[in-house]
Amino acid sequence: MNGVATGAVVVRGWRWGIVAVVVAALAACGLSDEAEIRQWMADQRKTIHPMMQKVAEPIPFTPYSYDPHGRVDPFNPQKILMTMTQDRIRGVASGLRPDLSRRREPLEAYALDQIRMVGMMREGNDNVALLEANGTVHLVHVGNYIGQNFGRITRVSETEVDLRELYQDAAGEWEERPQKLELQMASAQGS
Repeated sequence: MNGVATGAVVVRGWRWGIVAVVVAALAACGLSDEAEIRQWMADQRKTIHPMMQKVAEPIPFTPYSYDPHGRVDPFNPQKILMTMTQDRIRGVASGLRPDLSRRREPLEAYALDQIRMVGMMREGNDNVALLEANGTVHLVHVGNYIGQNFGRITRVSETEVDLRELYQDAAGEWEERPQKLELQMASAQGS
């Protein structure tokens, strides 16, 4: 039994010896590779110079000091009322307001985005626009009303209808805005 035990110790010794040699070899390889990498990195650091952009000097901020002496307070309620009154007087003087007593025309039931210009024809010396809304084509002249914002047609050409709509501003005054309906070409499905 003594020979078998000695053989097992020898085999174990060989195993530990082989493991020690392999670990030492790997450590030596690792050390040389690491040293080479460190040397390469040091060489690269010497040759590469970072590009630094010069940062512009900040613009000095000088705070504004408001001196209310001798000036009108912009938040004074009397000033606001006076401005609104002046605006109302100007609005009345301009005469901008819809004629609510006139009979409404059929195309005033539709918003402008629901009305399409599909054609134009001449009636004597006047251009007449063909406007389609909800599948029905209507003939309109200069002076007719269309849209839900009191839009009045000011010009009819071969390619577009110009009109002016009336809108109320925040103060309840009426202002005029130009609008335009352009000729819509027939789609591929409709032809």
